[in-house]
Amino acid sequence: MATVELRFSALPEHVRTARLVAAAVARRAGVDEAVLDEVRLAVGEACSRAVGLHTSNDIAAPVRVLLIEDEKKFSIEVGDEVPTASGPAGAHAGGVPEGGAESEPEGEDEMGLAVISGLVDDVEVTSGENGGVIRMSWPTAAAAVVP
Repeated sequence: MATVELRFSALPEHVRTARLVAAAVARRAGVDEAVLDEVRLAVGEACSRAVGLHTSNDIAAPVRVLLIEDEKKFSIEVGDEVPTASGPAGAHAGGVPEGGAESEPEGEDEMGLAVISGLVDDVEVTSGENGGVIRMSWPTAAAAVVP
């Protein structure tokens, strides 16, 4: 299993770089060419979300992106450093809002998660006291071509 780790300052101009790196690693991992645009868009949404969370919560830590090449799938994890607010799981500033009145950043966050869910069949959003992670994965050609 090969892993590429990318860390970047929470600045919008670095999201494009993360998208390009993710697409290049996905292509090398064997993700179907027809899916690469979805990979780029999903990574862009996840990274933009993390940058927005860091900016709105005054967090100086970098955004983390892990690109993981496995035998049968290619996975991407985009992590933020925004800790969970006290309350139930998913109440973290980066999680899907739990009803009630939405502020503008939460509405934008929910929209970004909806876009990611529409692009990626296998997606998981988690949050904890150390921040949140969006895990996305796609099948590789190696999964279909077994000698």
